[in-house]
Amino acid sequence: MNVQTPDLDARGLSVALVASRFNHLISIRLVEGARTILLERGLDPAQLFLYWVPGAFEIPQAARRLAESGRFDAIVTLGSVIRGGTPHFDYVCRGVTDGVREVMRTTNVPVAFGVLTTDDIDQAIARAGGSDGNKGGEVALAAIEMARLLRSIDGAPRANA
Repeated sequence: MNVQTPDLDARGLSVALVASRFNHLISIRLVEGARTILLERGLDPAQLFLYWVPGAFEIPQAARRLAESGRFDAIVTLGSVIRGGTPHFDYVCRGVTDGVREVMRTTNVPVAFGVLTTDDIDQAIARAGGSDGNKGGEVALAAIEMARLLRSIDGAPRANA
């Protein structure tokens, strides 16, 4: 059996970060976590691009346009949606989740999902560089791994060829 092991080397990749300005305090921490991991893994800083959007709901549209551009090996989406007293939270969470999934499905570009969905600001802070680590860095690793995996699949010889 041939087993594909995770490849977390970002050298030679081009990565776009799409971050929500809404809840900026959280987003900037997630961006920094993603940036740190990508550079530690060898990404050329000239191949890292940051695109800000107004809120989490706008992330899928920007991610789609970036994926369709053919310029990026992976896209990392970052932001937070914090529960309030209305159903707005549910609609935004569903929209951004479904939208990002659809971008991956239709473009075949890895899109790492780093949009926090939390009950309160304390949970968001904990996941954006606080006691629970930095989810921005975690999803950046997933983006690298998926970009490398798809490249290896595309370059793999066919069975019985």
